Amino acid sequence: MARSTSRPRGNGSLAGWIACAPAAARDEFLDALDPGELSALPWIFDLWALPHQLPPAGDWRTWVILGGRGAGKTRAGAEWVRAQVEGARPNDTGRARRVALVGETLDQAREVMVFGDSGIMACSPPDRRPVWSATRRMLTWPNGAVAQLFSAHDYEALRGPQFDAAWADELAKWKRGAEAWDMLQFGLRLGEPRACVTTTPRNVAVLRDLLASDSTVSTHAATQANAANLARGFLDEMQRRYAGTRQGRQELEGVLLSDAEGALWTAEMLVGCAVETAPELDRIVVAVDPSVSAHAGSDACGIVVAGAVTQGPPQNWRAYVLEDATVEAASPLDWARAACAAMARHGAERMVAEVNQGGALVETVVRQVDPMVPFKALHAGRSKGLRAEPVAALYEQGRVHHLRGLGPLEDQMAQMTARGFLGSGSPDRVDALVWALHELMIAPAQGWRRPRLRML
Repeated sequence: MARSTSRPRGNGSLAGWIACAPAAARDEFLDALDPGELSALPWIFDLWALPHQLPPAGDWRTWVILGGRGAGKTRAGAEWVRAQVEGARPNDTGRARRVALVGETLDQAREVMVFGDSGIMACSPPDRRPVWSATRRMLTWPNGAVAQLFSAHDYEALRGPQFDAAWADELAKWKRGAEAWDMLQFGLRLGEPRACVTTTPRNVAVLRDLLASDSTVSTHAATQANAANLARGFLDEMQRRYAGTRQGRQELEGVLLSDAEGALWTAEMLVGCAVETAPELDRIVVAVDPSVSAHAGSDACGIVVAGAVTQGPPQNWRAYVLEDATVEAASPLDWARAACAAMARHGAERMVAEVNQGGALVETVVRQVDPMVPFKALHAGRSKGLRAEPVAALYEQGRVHHLRGLGPLEDQMAQMTARGFLGSGSPDRVDALVWALHELMIAPAQGWRRPRLRML
């Protein structure tokens, strides 16, 4: 399994000290450097790098840098290539002589990996800057090392050449990722080959398999880690638009969101159902999947708030999941208070709760908090997976939408299959969601009759 490190070798503390030290101490340090050392200072990446941008120590074959958008992945990849090909002096050989640079397309490899603002050319000091040959799609360094560009789309072009190092950018976006990555591995057969992979995570098999390999190490950072190098206002705008969404967790936090095999809800489906606001709703319910114990290892009490627009025939109805108010390791009285508070926040018309485990106790506890709460007891007659299937079908039809802030719920949804829940623990949040949407959409539709026209 991939080894992950939060404190890789060379953590940039000297640069941090230079930036944060008192002016007198900073001036004393800089004054002690000769002109050559001063001119070299901006090009020594170990001094300026963020922790996730420097390779871990140890014996590994592939280093995967997972990060949100703008987290500094491209700079890390370009600097890693420099570290492989450069020697102590411009004409000295480095550990790598033949490098493969593989992007999703040739255009992206050229414009991002080579000529981008954080690409190889921008990161190279003048005396070590490689020469670009457009006709050969090749970089040549003063010491004779070369790097050749390849497109993951045309992975057959990797058949034949051989390398001692490779940089693969945005592996998780490659359309034929497994084929291209496998072909690259066949070419990494010179010396002691290593590869660097820079990518925003996506739940694709090639990335999952790579991270699971014993010869892979990984580092990770969210977009926020590189805030000092991003445009003013960028992070605020991204947080405003995507914070609390599954897409935000992937694109900003750099989290690999996994789907179980045969999942009823896929990552693509969950990203597609996100909305900013809900319209005026005809009915709102709070659904509860109660826990019967409150110790540290007990299941959470799933509490989900959802509403629906139910104008016209059922095929026109739309549901909106408004909040995941689930509470962890709460006593019955605590989760009852949380459920009643959720009702008050959203003006819900009814609370529904599964009573298979707690029986009459569930309603009794809720009425201790609010004796007048409109309460409906629900009994589970089928397995969790079978109950979830008709609700998942509503998502496939585009009839259910999510407001932001539902990340933990969506993570559970991605682990629910028709065979049951494949994640750890109990799918308490999903159970509550299923009951809420069953109450709002499925049960009323079963008894719906088209209104008869009255003859005048």
